[in-house]
Amino acid sequence: MFDKLAQLEDRHRDIEAQLADPAVTADGERYTALAKQHAELSEVVGVYRDWRQAGEDLEAAREMAAEADGDDAAMMRDEVAELQARRTALETELKLALVPRDPNDDRDVMLEIRAAAGGDEAGLFAGELQQMYLRYAQQQGWRTTVLSVSAQGIGGVKEAIVEIVGRGAFAHLKHESGVHRVQRVPATESQGRIHTSTASVAVLPVAEEVDVEVAVSDVRIDVFRASGPGGQSVNTTDSAVRVTHLPTGVTVSCQDEKSQHQNRDKAMKILRSRLLQTAQEQAAAERADARKGQIGTGDRSEKIRTYNVPQSRITDHRLGLSVHDVDGVLGGGLSPFVDALRQAEREAKLASLDEDTPA
Repeated sequence: MFDKLAQLEDRHRDIEAQLADPAVTADGERYTALAKQHAELSEVVGVYRDWRQAGEDLEAAREMAAEADGDDAAMMRDEVAELQARRTALETELKLALVPRDPNDDRDVMLEIRAAAGGDEAGLFAGELQQMYLRYAQQQGWRTTVLSVSAQGIGGVKEAIVEIVGRGAFAHLKHESGVHRVQRVPATESQGRIHTSTASVAVLPVAEEVDVEVAVSDVRIDVFRASGPGGQSVNTTDSAVRVTHLPTGVTVSCQDEKSQHQNRDKAMKILRSRLLQTAQEQAAAERADARKGQIGTGDRSEKIRTYNVPQSRITDHRLGLSVHDVDGVLGGGLSPFVDALRQAEREAKLASLDEDTPA
């Protein structure tokens, strides 16, 4: 590990020298690429240098402790213990920095929410989940665009597709994929009985055209007359678009825009993200082994969280973590779960690295 860190430090120095070269500065494309590499290396190199300095400080403190006596000796022993703890923490941080990152972590997100079991109540819950993610995104300073919404029942949502654009959006939200369950007394229930309803969430990394090549011959595009609210022309022109990917059978429909061209662009964007997700899931399955992380499989069919409204308790079943603040979480306060799930992912990766490292 430390040989690799030394190589990264050498590479960091080399890039710094190149960035100071006027010829490189004049080449905008090359300078941008090197600057990005420098930024990516700076964090791990900084921790490596801190770890190395902590080692030097620890050695000096040990020598001083060996020569000290009385109160000075006790003080130096305390300092040695603090430096040992700091160096251990920095070594753990270094290991995590060397674990391969999820290549999708920096991508934007295509968030799909669908009502499942529970009729109208499931639709209402799906709508609440949509608002929860929109508010969380707003708190993070991300930009959101509702690409498609299909209404259901008494003000609920049958399906909603939202694009979330922002730094680290996928890294924060990827563990939200799965089945969310709500337990509460529906507004339409006269007997006051608690019902259970569900909604599914799929978090897909936004795909660019270069990620997924969709041949024209592989796509069938149908246009039809949009229905429901959407402007004066919504029911008078064939503006809605249905895109079908023939090799896989994946179908995407968009009708929220007045322009057929805009609906087609939206549908193609959603289609590419779904195809990218499918390809990555297949690749992961092919290289998967018996080991499973403590945050679950991430499969969208897996029940991941229960929102118990009467008890104001939300429980994430993958971690056994409960938060007693239903209103706060549905109001966008997702951070306790997001932070815990990201930490669990890091710990699982670190455990995997330790298992794969020869003794």
